[in-house]
Amino acid sequence: MPKLILVRHGQSQWNLENRFTGWWDVDLTDQGVAEAVAAGALLKDKDVLPSRAFTSLQTRAIKTLHLALEAAGRLWIPETKDWRLNERHYGGLTGLDKQETREKHGDEQVHIWRRSFDVPPPPLEAGSAYDLASDPRYAGIPIPNTESLKLTIERVLPYWESAILPVLASGETVIISAHGNSLRALVKHLSGISDEDITGLEIPTGQPIIYEFDDAMVPGERYYLKDA
Repeated sequence: MPKLILVRHGQSQWNLENRFTGWWDVDLTDQGVAEAVAAGALLKDKDVLPSRAFTSLQTRAIKTLHLALEAAGRLWIPETKDWRLNERHYGGLTGLDKQETREKHGDEQVHIWRRSFDVPPPPLEAGSAYDLASDPRYAGIPIPNTESLKLTIERVLPYWESAILPVLASGETVIISAHGNSLRALVKHLSGISDEDITGLEIPTGQPIIYEFDDAMVPGERYYLKDA
C-alpha cells in the first residue's frame, strides 16, 4: 500500500519573529531543528520509512528533510528538489512583521491577504531587498512577484501529478518536506477540501501527516502519525 508522508518544515527564524516569509530563505530555529529530528524519530518508531524524498529549494524545508531522514536512518534515499514545492510568495508583505502590518493596513485587509483563496498580497517591487532575481537557485525559473493560495495550487498540483504521483504509484513510500501553503495545496486536493474551507486549515510544523493509497491510487483519510 503506497504511503505519502507530508511534513511542514520545523519552526523557522521568521516563524519565531512573526514575519511574512514566503520565498525568502530563512533558517530553522533550535526548536525547528528539534521538531525535524522528532519527526524522523517518529517515522522510525512507527516503521513508516520513506524510500523517495521531495522538497523545495528553500533551506528550512531541505534541512527539515535531512534532519528527519537522518533520525529515521534514511538519509541515503533519492531526493528531488523543485521550486514548485516552495512556500507561497507573499509579495510585498515579505519580511514584514505581521502585527505591524495589521496596524498599518487593518486586521480585515491583512486577513484577506493571508486567508482568502484567490486574493494575492501586493506584488513585490523589482529591486527591493527581497527580490530574488539574482539568486542562482532560481536561474531560469519564473519567479512570481506575489501569489494567492489559488496561484500556489496552480503550480503545486501539476508537479504532483507529473513528478510525485507516478513515484508513489510505483509502490514507493514518499516523503514531501515543504511549507504551510504548498502542503495545504496537496491536502486540499487529496482530501477534497473546498476553496472556502482550505483557507482555515492549519498545518503544524514538524508533524508528519500520512495518506495511504489503495490499488486505484485513491487516498484514504489523512491522519497524523503521532495519533496512529
